[in-house]
Amino acid sequence: MLQLIISKLSLSPCSILRPRDQENYRPTKESNGAIDLTGGYYDSGDNVKFGFPMAFTVTLLSWSAVEFSSQLYAKGELQNALAAIRWGTDYLLKAHPQPDVLYAEVGDGNSDHACWQRPEDMTTPRNSYWLGDSKPGSDVAGETAAALAAASIVFGKSDGGYAGQLVSHAKQLFDFARNHRGVYSNSIPIVQGFYSSSGFDDELLWAAAWLHRATGDKTYLDFLGQATNTGGTRSEFSWDDKFAGVQVLVSKLVLENTVPNNGVWAQYKSSADQFICNVIQKGSSNTKKSPGGLLWFLQWNNLQYTTAASLLVAAHADHLAAARASLQCPAGAASSNDLLNSVRGQADYILGVNPLKMSYMVGFGPSYPTRVHHRAASIPSIKMEPTPIDCKGGFSKYFNANTPNPNILDGAVVGGPDANDGYTDSRSDYNQNEPATVTTAAFVGVLARLA
Repeated sequence: MLQLIISKLSLSPCSILRPRDQENYRPTKESNGAIDLTGGYYDSGDNVKFGFPMAFTVTLLSWSAVEFSSQLYAKGELQNALAAIRWGTDYLLKAHPQPDVLYAEVGDGNSDHACWQRPEDMTTPRNSYWLGDSKPGSDVAGETAAALAAASIVFGKSDGGYAGQLVSHAKQLFDFARNHRGVYSNSIPIVQGFYSSSGFDDELLWAAAWLHRATGDKTYLDFLGQATNTGGTRSEFSWDDKFAGVQVLVSKLVLENTVPNNGVWAQYKSSADQFICNVIQKGSSNTKKSPGGLLWFLQWNNLQYTTAASLLVAAHADHLAAARASLQCPAGAASSNDLLNSVRGQADYILGVNPLKMSYMVGFGPSYPTRVHHRAASIPSIKMEPTPIDCKGGFSKYFNANTPNPNILDGAVVGGPDANDGYTDSRSDYNQNEPATVTTAAFVGVLARLA
């Protein structure tokens, strides 16, 4: 199971740019010269690179490798995880060519959605969109800093030089995010219909938490300790809301006695406790569940929120175990094993223990989605059909076809069932049948812990 999801991450759920990449040193109207923005991950089933969710993907995958490296190593999967992380960090480094410059998008969601083409055949504009001193984006810069800092921990033992490079860029990006504050979707309006940001306080704290863990530098601990907004009790952990992640990381510091359990530090820990209590159904405002037992957050790609919350619970279970502590919830105490049992229940549901007896991970089990909303999966490879697919031709011949995808997107996790456990295996249903790297990245850590 682990081999399936981790080793295939570099192929799915987002197609990766390969040697036929059309963005190779492409100058754009927003830059004075050429910049190499090849590599990285496409978003969901599209051919656009959105830096905000991509960086979150790298952070989650890195956290999985940091927290559960021994389990990954024991299953022979650590190197696969490192390769998937490095594919993302190599791109993020290139997207940060100067201390106060960050490229946050390549392609355009509107024109991309108007076409259904393989990455090799793209005819849509490949403009790149950047942030700078006069065009701030504290949220995406902070998230990218967190991704690079978390990844530096992963590579610290195997490649010190690369780890140092990641930390250096992470520090610069944190300073950029802190010194030039603003929401990136205001600076890049074209992204607003796709990944508009609700704020940046959480990303600044998220970046500081990972930089402190990576460097031990008190500067970042002080930043966390001086926060005036620690988020309160959150209802989700996602690409747009990192507060719960920050709270769990700080709670670990409290459990280790690195910081005292009072003042602002107690606020972080209390909020983390309440979030996790709600997720495991022992809280005062429990997370909604479907009749079949799936954590339910939002209609679009619900499983991204389920796997992200499960990663937090799995990580905190080990934090509690290391401190020989239990979680005190309104409905009673919960042990580390109680938390892991809750995580196991969600993983089992996703992999087929559900009312429909369907695995929502493509390629796993006897029954799984076959009409995934994903351009590259739904169109034959160029080896099988070398004739280019034009913008509209892909819709009539492949998107609207009722046949299974010709390419099995092994390891991808789709959006999942609705709030009543219903599911339609239809390419046109992007709410339920579109995959995302953020979903898979979090699930890597969950499955590693349960393996």
